[in-house]
Parts: sequence; C-alpha cells; structure tokens
Amino acid sequence: WLRRPTRSTLTAETSADVFNYVLTGSGNRIELIDVVNDTSNHFMTYKDSHWMTNAYLNQDAPSGTPRYYTFNGVDANGDTQVDLYPKPDGVYTIRFNCILRQADLSADGDQLLVPHMPVIHLAFAMAARERGETGGRAAGELMGFAQNYLADAVALDAYKHPEETVYMAV
Repeated sequence: WLRRPTRSTLTAETSADVFNYVLTGSGNRIELIDVVNDTSNHFMTYKDSHWMTNAYLNQDAPSGTPRYYTFNGVDANGDTQVDLYPKPDGVYTIRFNCILRQADLSADGDQLLVPHMPVIHLAFAMAARERGETGGRAAGELMGFAQNYLADAVALDAYKHPEETVYMAV
C-alpha cells in the first residue's frame, strides 16, 4: 500500500560479456514496475531462473542487445542482483523503474517515506487497545479513525496512478 513515495529508477551500465549486475541501493526490498533497455529503446521481458539457466548452461549463450532479465539473489551488501540475456555485446543503459520499500527505521533522524497520519493513528489505536481507553475514546473507535486515515491515503495514491489499480489477468 502507498507505494508512490518510494518510487525510484535504478540504472545499470552493462559491459561486454558480463551478464550479472547488482542493483546498487535496492536492498532485498525491490518491486519492479518495468525494465527498459534505454540504449536500444525497448522494454525488457522477465524470464524465470529455469529459462535463464537453460539459456546459459545448456546452450551457447549469444552476445547482443539484452532483451530478458531475471533475479539472481543478492550480493554481499544485500542488494538485488539481476542476470541479463543475451550477454551484452557492449555498453547499454538498463533502467529499472521500481518501488523500493523503506528500510527499517533505526536512527532518530530516519524519516518515514509513507504518509505519517495512518501510522500515527494506528499506533495510537494499538496502544489504546493494549492499555485501555485514552481520553474517553475506546480502542475500536480509534482503530476506525486509523482506518479512515489509511483509506484516504490509499485513495490519494490511487488517484496519481489509476492504471495500477486495475487487475488484468495475463
């Protein structure tokens, strides 16, 4: 829910004969919207790891303009890795339009990237549920306020990107 504040574009610059790339800064919390070979001006297609393994290990892998991608674990820093096919035959700019979920908040200066009102009111409602009434309001009533704030935030988010609110079977 409420993904827009974390919308990002990560890029990878390819090198000839290198098929594995790290999406630096992605962590293991990335959701792809689309992948674009910016140099060749085309959208890339996801292939599962079985397909990619077959393409690289059971066949002679050609070099050329990358057209397919798949995920291949994370690196030592915890960033997502992707494999490209065919192996790039030169330098290409690959653009990953994505949603990066926020890392855990741990320091006093960390900032929440999603709307704060639903978070505040849900925390208040949960505290009231655990400790009892607060200021004459029951926990259930406070939970209703929190749900209204959340519904408003989701509606505002959906307004910005209505194409992402319609399910289409593939």
